[in-house]
Amino acid sequence: MKQKIGVFLLLFMGLGWCFNASAVAPGAKVRVTATAYNSVPAQTDSSPSIAAWGDRLKPGMKAIAVSRDLLKMGLKHGSKVKISGLPGEYVVLDKMHHRWSKKIDIYMGRDVRAAKNWGRRAVTITVLKA
Repeated sequence: MKQKIGVFLLLFMGLGWCFNASAVAPGAKVRVTATAYNSVPAQTDSSPSIAAWGDRLKPGMKAIAVSRDLLKMGLKHGSKVKISGLPGEYVVLDKMHHRWSKKIDIYMGRDVRAAKNWGRRAVTITVLKA
């Protein structure tokens, strides 16, 4: 009986891994909520220019933070995406608090007004490199 359960768990975990990996393979499109953030202490912490993986954020960079569920789906540090309605490619350089799901945060340097003008929007991200 234990052997059957072990085989089942192994197959189940393997299928889950395959599903998650293909969920954000290059070309995959995911509908998310997009907000914006700035590198200012009021929005982050005492080192607002340092992202979760240690990257130094600088104004003008096309960087995003992603919710942890998107990381579990296969996006990772350095993944590249296209955001509907915005020009260029964005790189995953930061991750968000566990409370968020299906969400990205677009880095807008120190331009708080631009971030507020962006607000909250539904967008589609297209994975260029997972």
